[in-house]
Amino acid sequence: QDGLKQCLAEFRQQLTWVERLDVTLGPVTDPVSQSASTSDAVDPENDFQREMSFYRQAQAAVLEALPRLRKLQVPTRRPDDYFAEMAKSDQQMQKIRQKLKSKQEAMERSEKAKQLRAMRKYGKKVQVEVLQRRQKEKKNMLNAVKKYQKGLSDKLDFLEEEQTPSQGNKKGNASQRTKKGPNAKRRYKNQKFGFGGKKKGSKWNTKESFNDISSFQSKVAHNKGTGKGGRGGKGGKKALNKRPGKRARQKMKNRAR
Repeated sequence: QDGLKQCLAEFRQQLTWVERLDVTLGPVTDPVSQSASTSDAVDPENDFQREMSFYRQAQAAVLEALPRLRKLQVPTRRPDDYFAEMAKSDQQMQKIRQKLKSKQEAMERSEKAKQLRAMRKYGKKVQVEVLQRRQKEKKNMLNAVKKYQKGLSDKLDFLEEEQTPSQGNKKGNASQRTKKGPNAKRRYKNQKFGFGGKKKGSKWNTKESFNDISSFQSKVAHNKGTGKGGRGGKGGKKALNKRPGKRARQKMKNRAR
């Protein structure tokens, strides 16, 4: 004991308390039992009691030291602009970020794979349902045909049901073709050489051309002459576009040979 006291006297420094900040107290008063916990009441084999004793003792030291620090005008709270070096280096934190990023990407890939599998299952389910519906429709149609052949039924509704979707598809295709218009090659040629206009049906009559008779000449249309002989008389002029007879045409052919 004398040796310990001698060693303690050798390394003890006579400094002020603000430099040492040493506080030695017993545990703080328990608010439940309103009594101070003593070391004799703590069972050293009980981990909970032992840790609670340490906690109470530290709490008592804080309650004793904070007022003394405030009295000495020593700040006890960290300022907002306080900067301290991190416990881990930037390289170590970068490795941790890369690891977290790779883990997140792996989770995203796994989630996408799950979604694809679910979509494939749903697609297969829809395909099976469509095939089953078609088989059912085909079976119903065959049964209806058999009944009609045997004379058990005189209805032909199943034929109309079969033709309706095909006609709808044809109409849809026709409307699509109408809306589609000319292809790129045709558009290029129209742009380069010009578009001559509509050819088919260009000579058809319209309502306006049918009602317009301003250019009609009855004398020319009916081969009426102006002479004394009247129609077909000797004094009348022969029609300019009268076709020659059969013998005359034959003679003309012989001359050409």
